[in-house]
Amino acid sequence: MKELLNIFKFSKHLWKYYLLIAVLTLVTAILGQAAPLITQRVIDGISKGSISYTSLVVLSILYFGAGAGTTFISNISGYHGDIMAVKLEIFLADKFYQKILALPQSYFDEELTGTIVNRLNRSTVGLSTFIKAFSNNFFPFIATTFLSLGIVFYYSWQVGLLLTSLFPIYVLLTTRSSTLWQKYENISNKLKDTAAGRFQESISSIKTIKSFTSESREHKFFVGTLNKLIPNTKKQSFYWHRKDVERRFIVDVIFGIIFLVIAGQLFNGSISIGKAVALLQFSAMIRIPLFTVSFLVDNFQKAITSSKDYFLTMKEVEEISNSKISETQKVLQSSKIAGQIKFKDVSFAYQNAEPIFSKISFIVQPGQKVAIVGESGQGKTTLAHLLLKFYTPSSGAIKLDGVNLEDIQTSSLRQSIGLVLQEPALFSGTIYENIAYGNPKATEKDVQVAAKAANAAGFILKFKHGYKSFIGERGVKLSGGQKQRIAIARTILKDAPILILDEATSSLDSKAEHEVQVALDNLMKHKTTIIIAHRFSTISSADLIVTLKGGKVDEVGPPAELAKTGGVYAELLKLQTVGTKKAKKALEKFDIN
Repeated sequence: MKELLNIFKFSKHLWKYYLLIAVLTLVTAILGQAAPLITQRVIDGISKGSISYTSLVVLSILYFGAGAGTTFISNISGYHGDIMAVKLEIFLADKFYQKILALPQSYFDEELTGTIVNRLNRSTVGLSTFIKAFSNNFFPFIATTFLSLGIVFYYSWQVGLLLTSLFPIYVLLTTRSSTLWQKYENISNKLKDTAAGRFQESISSIKTIKSFTSESREHKFFVGTLNKLIPNTKKQSFYWHRKDVERRFIVDVIFGIIFLVIAGQLFNGSISIGKAVALLQFSAMIRIPLFTVSFLVDNFQKAITSSKDYFLTMKEVEEISNSKISETQKVLQSSKIAGQIKFKDVSFAYQNAEPIFSKISFIVQPGQKVAIVGESGQGKTTLAHLLLKFYTPSSGAIKLDGVNLEDIQTSSLRQSIGLVLQEPALFSGTIYENIAYGNPKATEKDVQVAAKAANAAGFILKFKHGYKSFIGERGVKLSGGQKQRIAIARTILKDAPILILDEATSSLDSKAEHEVQVALDNLMKHKTTIIIAHRFSTISSADLIVTLKGGKVDEVGPPAELAKTGGVYAELLKLQTVGTKKAKKALEKFDIN
């Protein structure tokens, strides 16, 4: 019941629908009482000869009217129940997506994309389906039951007591079976989430799967996971139906006693034939919805089990000050940012993992191009993630223009940083939409200017529909170089004073690299740039090099100076000059091409 109250509390904005459905349900329940009462009046009137034909006609019209009214009003109630359910589903999805977008990067590090998507679908559909069933079935059940019991008690208190005893017995037996049933349901949900997670991964990595001819292996894993649902469902279903047989058997016993009591009262003349028929009809009106409780409880338990994941997600801690501004936080204005970045004794470790680096310190002056160099696993990309506040340093501080990042509103910080990844992230849609993503307020001319600066206008205009050309999911219709230039155009349009480049040319061929490098040169003008270096040419052209070794800063200085120190950069320079296979293999440790 607590979970049910939580659901209604969470969706309290739909109270008008709940109230309307409750009122319509009450009217329907009242009309539903007419048939047994009219039947009793007709049978007793005819058996005693105390009813006229005119009265029979009037009662027949009332009988029809009550039935037609019930049909009409119950469908109006059902219509509003359907609207309420879809509004609830949209509301739940809206809140879930809003929450997901506000969660820190660490949450996504632990969850599969497909699992998150499946959790959304399962929770919203489960909850909205239950609320719909609750409003369309449970409200009528409650109203009909109470009204019918009132009339039954008036006719026969013995039958009334017997019918009343059904409910606590039925609810008690159902409640006792819920705990184990929900355990089985949790297992099913985890299996479905695992399968959905792998499905999402497979679709997004379909080229890799095909290149390794792993289609059958992936299919086997997916189907194998889903097939585990069968034995679990067998146990769950057998348990539920065994308990349902027990519940219904007790109900059947009580109704057998009720039938005997009514027949006995009719036999000894304490009630008339009409009242006996009415009592049997009222008992049937209570019996039928009582058995629908199994359906409602089944849906209720599924909704509760599914909603646990939903509400657990809603309780996750959001990123600090992602959109809200505290009194102590500074809101950055891009036009007023000089661009000095200072790392002071910064240490970081992922949750429950060994430290990646410790006591990292260096300063990037406004307008400088800084290359971060180090062996794979030294935390080059992590440094960039810390600057974006995707993660928080374990200790130490990062400052922008002398202000600690913790004292800067997160969204305004990210609006001041442009990011170009090694693997560009494009969205399904048109080229225009992807470039304009960098600035939703941009004009068509702004987009074209950005595309030209990114060295992308030439190939864009070769497409049949130009800027309106659709690029497919993740830009699948574009080459690597084309995707990268679209991503650069998007970042140019953002016009942030600080740039982070997770070497944008590392996976491109020579021709594409040259075209992208022209775009990058335009992008980096007059901006503070941090480059996660993968190309030796990029490192040597930087204003400042920061080398990482053993989780610490090894050297900091301009290329010409570090070339003479005998440190990491000097070693790379030597390996680059040698050009042997052994040297190339050594360079690979540094992710250097």
